[in-house]
Amino acid sequence: MKPQLIGGEWVTSPTTAPNINPSDTTDVIAEFAQADASQASDAVAAASDAFAAWSRGSIQRRSEILDAVGSELVARAPELGRLLAREEGKTLPEGVGEATRAGQVFKFFAGEALRISGESQRSVRPGVDVSVTREPLGVVALITPWNFPLAIPAWKAAAALACGNTVVLKPAELTPACAWALADIIQRAGAPAGVFNLVSGPGSVVGAALVEDARVGGVSFTGSTTTGARVGQACMARNARVQLEMGGKNPLVVLDDADLDLAVECAVNGAFYSTGQRCTASSRLIVTEAIHDRFVAALAERLRALVVGHALEDGVHIGPVVDQRQLDIDRAYIEIGEREGARLLTGGDLVSRPTAGHFLSPALFVDVDNSMRIAREEIFGPVAAVIRVRNFDEALAVANDTPYGLSAGICTGSLKHATAFRQEARAGMVMVNLPTAGVDPHVPFGGQKASSYGPREQGRYAAEFYTTVKTAYAFAG
Repeated sequence: MKPQLIGGEWVTSPTTAPNINPSDTTDVIAEFAQADASQASDAVAAASDAFAAWSRGSIQRRSEILDAVGSELVARAPELGRLLAREEGKTLPEGVGEATRAGQVFKFFAGEALRISGESQRSVRPGVDVSVTREPLGVVALITPWNFPLAIPAWKAAAALACGNTVVLKPAELTPACAWALADIIQRAGAPAGVFNLVSGPGSVVGAALVEDARVGGVSFTGSTTTGARVGQACMARNARVQLEMGGKNPLVVLDDADLDLAVECAVNGAFYSTGQRCTASSRLIVTEAIHDRFVAALAERLRALVVGHALEDGVHIGPVVDQRQLDIDRAYIEIGEREGARLLTGGDLVSRPTAGHFLSPALFVDVDNSMRIAREEIFGPVAAVIRVRNFDEALAVANDTPYGLSAGICTGSLKHATAFRQEARAGMVMVNLPTAGVDPHVPFGGQKASSYGPREQGRYAAEFYTTVKTAYAFAG
């Protein structure tokens, strides 16, 4: 059994849950301890006890610990990528890439730990000096999803620790193994007892206990919009800092002057890689009339050539859906799309493989109206809808006609249209001739509308959430 990490000690729990490989449901990776509300409280207490020494201690030592974590993550990327692919289902190259990125994030924030800056100013009153400093929040709870089980815990934890906070991480129930590996690395890198704590278990029990604990100064949550709203309400009810990264229904606009091959590759990568299980996935493909038929034909041909299979096998492009529940959701939306009048051009079928896994062929809908549910609701699977439009102005209007606003992309050879789209797209991130999914770790990540709430994640902007500003006045005489 893999235990919890509380106050520097590995602690067992009365109950456990199996971690099952979605590429082969007969493969149980390990049994993981399931915390209860009491253990969540113990983890918060440990983090609270450790805060003073960690926040006031040597920033050089803090930086060295984060750098050591990053070095081990990068060195072990092939091994950790394999674990990630095994428990989440994304292909091995994607898993190795995610592990490498997690290491790079820690190394970036190792530098940021030495760069928490402030200001010194003169007051408008003679003889008075003013200083503005950034100070850590205290204990922060990190609630992370299953689709990036190493990268998202890494970019939250690294930023929180760099800013001098102590951490309680609650990973997704489906993917505890990567979070456990990260906790073990942080522990062995020299993080003092209680600085980083790990509690696995149901969100309704463990997550709720963390969100409602008065000792938790901030909660950073990534997950569904519905759950995020509840987390936000609970935090705001007690004036705790909250950061929410939630859903997306991201558009990729393809204009008549786009490079066809490039546009198809952007659509395949953005909509279907990682089995479409990315909040930045381009699930709406908005295509102008003159290129529509050629784009759809080329994309359908490309999708039929993709190999769906076991995440660890060579030559596989798309791994399994993460579990049976998500597979059922994906298939239900495919049925909804057909009932609404959209035409399923290719895919959407269960795929038989030598192992018992949750395999679904990539589904492409055409004849879609932006009012249909498959064009408005996040499916979180390998399903994309093509929407035909007349011109750039209509494409922009349709792209913005969504409750979400995380990522938006355009494929075009026109500098005029690319510039206008960058300015007018109502999204936190805009991609030009690139997939909507795929971001750099040293710049801000986040969206608008129902996709995000609070300060951005990643890069130096992460300090906006993980620190609070203090203004101090001193009379010098």
